[in-house]
Amino acid sequence: MTEPTHPEHPASPAAAPLPGGIPADASPEEREAAEAANAVDAQAQLAEALAQVALLTAKNSDLNDQYLRGQAEVQNARRRADEDVSKARKFAVEGFADSLLPVIDSLEAGLAHQDATPEQIREGASATLRQLKSALERNKVLEINPASGTKFDPHQHQAISVVPAEQEANTVVTVLQKGFTISERVLRPALVTVTAPK
Repeated sequence: MTEPTHPEHPASPAAAPLPGGIPADASPEEREAAEAANAVDAQAQLAEALAQVALLTAKNSDLNDQYLRGQAEVQNARRRADEDVSKARKFAVEGFADSLLPVIDSLEAGLAHQDATPEQIREGASATLRQLKSALERNKVLEINPASGTKFDPHQHQAISVVPAEQEANTVVTVLQKGFTISERVLRPALVTVTAPK
């Protein structure tokens, strides 16, 4: 048989631990030692957390400094690039103009020669034209002067008229005016006559 329980004397429940993991039935000396150990652990954790905060603050400061330096470098590079573009635009024709100065000198020298014969004028004009063509070529300005029979190229040629001829259809017959390219871009197409389709 089971013994009756007496509500006046309930069974003592298991003692719940105190804060900090100290057993409730610990002696005062054990409690004091456990509290001291917990305090040391808390101080160590606090010191570690403060060290991590200091480390993260230093990293944050370093990254912020790197960001500001990077921004400054980007702004300086942009400013230098803008200055370079501005100078390039301002002095883009400087080399071209410099190569034309000898042509001007030759023309002025020819005009200063008052008693030149037609032959001398022709020779001077031919020499000046060679100088001008050379100056243009040095600056990548090249002639478009297709030979007779060359296939018509609408990108470089402009047909002025279509004429009957004894050559393949849609080819250049004559060049009425030379064209020019600058750095492989058409500055002016060559004016040409082309053969009529047969």
